[in-house]
Amino acid sequence: MKACLLIVCSLILFSVMGKDSGNGGFHSGFMSDHPSLPIGSPAPPFSLPGTDGKTYSLASFEKSDILVIIFTCNHCPTAQAYEDRIIQLTNDYATKKVSVIAIMPNDPSSINLDELGYTDMGDSFDEMKLRANEKKFNFPYLYDGQNEKVALAYGPIATPHVFIFDNKRILRYSGRIDNIEKPTKTPTERDARNAIDELLAGKPVSVPTTKVFGCSIKWSEKSSWIDKAKVEWAKEPVSLDSIDEKGIRELVQNHSDKLRLINVWATWCGPCVAEFPEFITMNRMYRKRDFEFISISADGIDKKKKALQYLQKQEASNKNYIFSGDDNYKLIDAIDSKWPGALPYTILVEPGGKIVYSKEGSIDPAELKKAIVEDPTIGRYY
Repeated sequence: MKACLLIVCSLILFSVMGKDSGNGGFHSGFMSDHPSLPIGSPAPPFSLPGTDGKTYSLASFEKSDILVIIFTCNHCPTAQAYEDRIIQLTNDYATKKVSVIAIMPNDPSSINLDELGYTDMGDSFDEMKLRANEKKFNFPYLYDGQNEKVALAYGPIATPHVFIFDNKRILRYSGRIDNIEKPTKTPTERDARNAIDELLAGKPVSVPTTKVFGCSIKWSEKSSWIDKAKVEWAKEPVSLDSIDEKGIRELVQNHSDKLRLINVWATWCGPCVAEFPEFITMNRMYRKRDFEFISISADGIDKKKKALQYLQKQEASNKNYIFSGDDNYKLIDAIDSKWPGALPYTILVEPGGKIVYSKEGSIDPAELKKAIVEDPTIGRYY
């Protein structure tokens, strides 16, 4: 994993570090226009839809002595790293009149594709439902991405960001869950739990604010970045090189240090051209990591101009090849001896040549993205 540049931004209440996986480093989470709720403030009201089909408000938790609100999301690797701990936190305090809820604060339309390099899901409400079901969330997972009114009222700095309120719904703690991001390591400072325990014991919270570490909030005003990205993508050169049987075998052997996605397609293949934009999306999501997408056209070398025109229309700036031989059965055997031969055909190859995913026919994009991000070569976490 390549080292990331760390930028620390000092705030009045927090030193905030927010990740931006899109540039392979860290993005400043300083949000002067979106200040965080000060300690001692009453909980701002809300009415938000949950992934379980219900609508939740402060009144939904009136029987709880303590309300823990965690602003988190699907796409952020830090948020993903804390999901199991949030589930455990909910379990541990379920009988102590402590309610835990999660709110997704991001505007999905403000997330660039290259900010999704550590995930198989974005932050749309439909994807939130999928994530909640997949992880079996035992807490309400609420959507605020439509207008971000609740996020603006609370002022989360990064995901995850915890706000803990007492029985009068006065803010007593704001900050991190604990001091260790990686789920494989044990935290030494359990700040959120400490705050809950002190409140349950009738004591003031000894450490009411802490630093927050994670992905910056994707406010709606960031949506202009998407248009700028599209302009830049359109400028990237698109090429198509010829390749023979030997060259294809070397591609599949994968002597690189990258996870390699290979798609065999043709302009005359309806399913091929229908699914090809999905590969462009995946390439833009993961290409700044140890990942590469390679397409191989089976059109025939005499159709190279037509194939290139299609690739240019798709803005396929990844590495593209066209098979130069006249025996497609050699192409089939060079790609994968287990491939019967129908197009499209897709394989995911680890460094060293191990094929960890193969699909004849149209891919399931969600399934393939999950296979990519959960492969050890890539991984979900920093």
